[in-house]
Amino acid sequence: MSSGHKTATVFLTVICALLLVIAGLSLQWPVWAWPASAAVLVAGSAAAFWSGSRRRPSGPWEYPAHPDLPVPPVERWERTVAGVALPSSVPDYDFLFSATIRWRPLGAAVDAPRVNAGGLAVDAVLARARAVTARQNPHHSTLAQHQLDGALGTMEPDVTDRVEAMAENVTLQLSDADRERLTKLSTVRKDEDVWEHERNYERSKRTYLGNEVLKDTGSAVVWWMAKHDDRIEKTVDLIGPLAQLSSAANNQEVPELFRHLVARPGAPGEPVNGESLNGATAPHGAYFSSFAAPDGQPFRDGDGEREPEEPDVPTALGSFMDDAGLAGDAYVRALFARRIADCLAAEGCEEAASAIRRRFDSPGSAEDESAGDSDEEAPGEAGGAGYGTPEEG
Repeated sequence: MSSGHKTATVFLTVICALLLVIAGLSLQWPVWAWPASAAVLVAGSAAAFWSGSRRRPSGPWEYPAHPDLPVPPVERWERTVAGVALPSSVPDYDFLFSATIRWRPLGAAVDAPRVNAGGLAVDAVLARARAVTARQNPHHSTLAQHQLDGALGTMEPDVTDRVEAMAENVTLQLSDADRERLTKLSTVRKDEDVWEHERNYERSKRTYLGNEVLKDTGSAVVWWMAKHDDRIEKTVDLIGPLAQLSSAANNQEVPELFRHLVARPGAPGEPVNGESLNGATAPHGAYFSSFAAPDGQPFRDGDGEREPEEPDVPTALGSFMDDAGLAGDAYVRALFARRIADCLAAEGCEEAASAIRRRFDSPGSAEDESAGDSDEEAPGEAGGAGYGTPEEG
């Protein structure tokens, strides 16, 4: 019995004695109860000392029978595998499997052949892992790793019943190249889905506009009214443009009922609503459409000719003089052009002034600009007339 046990026994004996004294005084025990309680207390203390002395003392060191012999090492039945390719549900995209495989041998017959228990354990674990990964999508390698960790976490015998094997520290991943390819394919597939939805939306919108909204002028007007029911006057003003728009959408001419509401684009010298600026009726097909040729030049509605380019300054001046009634006298035209050139030169427009002088100071050009004179004059005469007139005026 140690000293600690003895101290605890004495301490408990004293406490019990005090409790008995307090109980006897409180309950007013008879005289004979006091010796009896003291005897019980002494007997209990003696029993405690006797039981403690019977315990076998245990020393802090136990020496083996043969201290010089080495302690046999603990046999550890485990093996680590890394980077083993396992198939996935997508061909040519394999998982890379790594784990620590543990096993234990099972009882075998006396005459059973010797086996490589580690090889059997690794083969058994890989077969179980292959059955799991073959059903997994390579995009979900992390999920497949957790499922595989659970499937290989139990000791199970192999097909020969010689070992039981399991796997720990399981990792399952894809190679960097395969992961990059799958990311690109996923991005392209998502973009293609978005593009397909956008194309379907555009096709549906074209069908709606072509077959319902712009089917005819009335449908276009009703569609506009449904969207702007508080703008009646604006709708009336847009009947012409809506008629033109619906006709263009159906590759048809504007109906006769709405032609007077269609505004014809006009410019100086071009016919507007069938009449030119001087009141003459324009021939059929003289209107210009808003459609353009492949090179960007607009077509005429009638004969398909392109609209002429914008005239330069001398040409515009010649047209102006024709409209003003100066087409019959070449010398008056030259004088007028010279004055315009001088005014432009005074304002700093030297380029335009030079172009006018080259055009109208040339005797041959002056004769060409004359609409009523059919006889050509000598260059000297035309030049003299052109330069002598300004002083007279």
